[in-house]
Amino acid sequence: MHERKIIMELRTLRYFLEIAREENMTRAAERLHVSQSALSRQVKSLEEELGKRLFIRHSFRIELTPEGQLLRNRAEDILQMVDKTTEEFQTLTDDLRGDIFIGCAESEAMKRLADVLVQLNRQHPGIHYHLKSGNTADIAGDLDKGLLDFAVIANPVDLSKYNFITLPTLDRWGAILPKDHPLAAKTSVSAEDVADEPLILSIQGMSDDYPKLFGDLQERLNVVATFNLPYNGAVLVRAGLGIMLSFDNLIDTSENSDLCFRPLTPRLESEGHIIWKKYQVFHPVAQALLDLLKETFA
Repeated sequence: MHERKIIMELRTLRYFLEIAREENMTRAAERLHVSQSALSRQVKSLEEELGKRLFIRHSFRIELTPEGQLLRNRAEDILQMVDKTTEEFQTLTDDLRGDIFIGCAESEAMKRLADVLVQLNRQHPGIHYHLKSGNTADIAGDLDKGLLDFAVIANPVDLSKYNFITLPTLDRWGAILPKDHPLAAKTSVSAEDVADEPLILSIQGMSDDYPKLFGDLQERLNVVATFNLPYNGAVLVRAGLGIMLSFDNLIDTSENSDLCFRPLTPRLESEGHIIWKKYQVFHPVAQALLDLLKETFA
């Protein structure tokens, strides 16, 4: 049995992505400054090379097939990595300048990292940072793909896969709720207190922290919403959808706020870590950040 040898050009992938974004061959050709016939030939050639139909053509728009959607996801990752690598080589000079890509879970740990980023930027103003927010699983996934240099995480992943520095900070879990909520009268809340409340839960805590907190009570939880970013969860709390479980210090719960934070009891905390891939060979600017991180925290 002979294996099909596939050689896709980067230019063709860029053409494919532009068509997928525009959902229209004419508009995509105009944006790419190529003729529509030339673009159609590229698509046909790509479909023949892969042996799969990538688009469904309607009267006024083009729709991706499931195979086309898969290619879109992979092509976006491939081209992002190619662009990142190209930029790294273009900035290889004696003067440290370039880009560092950091994935950030919502955590107090970001404040400690921010101090280091400021210090490095003062030493080398040509360094620029690109932060991507998300839950730990998404951020670790992008790190594994090589799309990020570092990740700040606030709950467990398999740390044996990574090099890491544990930051001197702990994120404490608690309930964020309106100040006129009955539970606001308590100084802390237990799993039993919140188990029957409509809950807005952080995706970050799903795999490890919530099972520790709720145990057998998980089966009776009334989860009305989940969130990646605490700001969005707090919007739902203010709207009256439910109470939110999140880390302290991520949402304004000061005296002037209409929300308050009540820590969970027994105390539930998550450590913050900065992780990077094992055997990673860094661009000089990322290596400079790593050296400073080790000097500051290790």
